[in-house]
Amino acid sequence: MKQLDERILEHLDSEGWATPSMMAREKGFTASEGHIWERCQMLYYIGFIAPMHSDMYELTTDGQLYLKGEIDARHRPKPTVDRVLRG
Repeated sequence: MKQLDERILEHLDSEGWATPSMMAREKGFTASEGHIWERCQMLYYIGFIAPMHSDMYELTTDGQLYLKGEIDARHRPKPTVDRVLRG
């Protein structure tokens, strides 16, 4: 997990849903829309967020439990760029 991942999860927890472009425009995010999209794909792969429609994401129950400290990300599948973005 990276600091950006934590920020994405916290944002989705407070807002309910968001797109990478919406998050890129928010204060507190310093990453590009593309980088946020990549991190969203990684978070989706490990089950912490889920797509709602198109590029909108929401926090899953596991994502909520992670934020509460009840799930350890080290016990989730290890996402890699090749696995997640290139199929």
